[in-house]
Parts: sequence; C-alpha cells; structure tokens
Amino acid sequence: MQVRQLAYFVPDIERAARKHSRAFGSGPFFTFPHVPLISSVHRGVERAFDHSSAYGQWGDLMVEFVALHSDDPSAISDVFPPGSGRYGLHHAAIWVEDLDAAIADYEARGMPLAQYSVTAFGTAFAFLDATASLGHMIELYARDEGLENFYAMVRDAAKGWDGADPVRPLEL
Repeated sequence: MQVRQLAYFVPDIERAARKHSRAFGSGPFFTFPHVPLISSVHRGVERAFDHSSAYGQWGDLMVEFVALHSDDPSAISDVFPPGSGRYGLHHAAIWVEDLDAAIADYEARGMPLAQYSVTAFGTAFAFLDATASLGHMIELYARDEGLENFYAMVRDAAKGWDGADPVRPLEL
C-alpha cells in the first residue's frame, strides 16, 4: 500500500496552500469549497461534514489542506477538537481495491472506522482511527477511474509549473 496523499487540517485552505507553495515549491493548488456529500456517517451517526479542501502536488505526493465549516463531530474534530486552536497532519490517504474489505482489515488491526462518507460524485472514502498508533487518521479510497483522473490532473498541473497562480478554483 502506497500513501498517495498527506492531508493537513488548517483554518484557511488558500492561505495554507500559498504558504506551503512558497516554502516547498508545491502546487499549484486547486480549491474545492464546501465539498458536496450525499452521506456522511461519523461513529455510527449520520452527520453533516461541511468542509473545503485544496489539493496540490508536492513531489510525488499529493498534499491536501482541509478546513471545517462547523463544529459538528467528524473524523477531523476527533483529532483536532473545536476550540482547541490546534492544526496539523490529519490523515494519510491510501487507495485500495476493495473499500469494505480494507475497512475490515484495518479494524481487525485496531484502527476502527471513524467516518464513512460519499461525495455527490459517488466517491466513497473512509477515515480509520489510527491515532493510538500513528497520531493521525488513515483515509481509504477505492481506486477507480475518476479518482485516478483527479490525481493525474493535479500531478500534471505541477509538471513544468512556473510557480505563478499557486491557488486556483477547481473546475469540474
């Protein structure tokens, strides 16, 4: 299993993306405000998961910055409680062939399912609670053509990028 992405919880995705780009040459970053979901279940309870993300390339790895827009319980607030003023690494993302089987495997290894969400585009993702062993969540995605195309678009935008316009809206 290869880590495909590192994701950081931040108060402002655009500011974080610009700062990371200046410090590390990463990017460009594509912002996606209020990622639309058709469902999200956190710790067995259906809940809103209102978040925005910025995605950019950092060498061979995608980096994501994610911000929350509510204090509703989520896999993010499990690691960074509302009002704590804490931010940082939230998860490492991994692609799997069979999402349900991978969730069961991680749970058997002591990393319980914290949240399972499905985007309006039909992409399911799961956060497994690895905080006891790793200090952060593991995010699992079932590998599919749409996911592969999105990662390729972000990676291709970085090829030969001159550093101009480091933060851009994601055009779907």
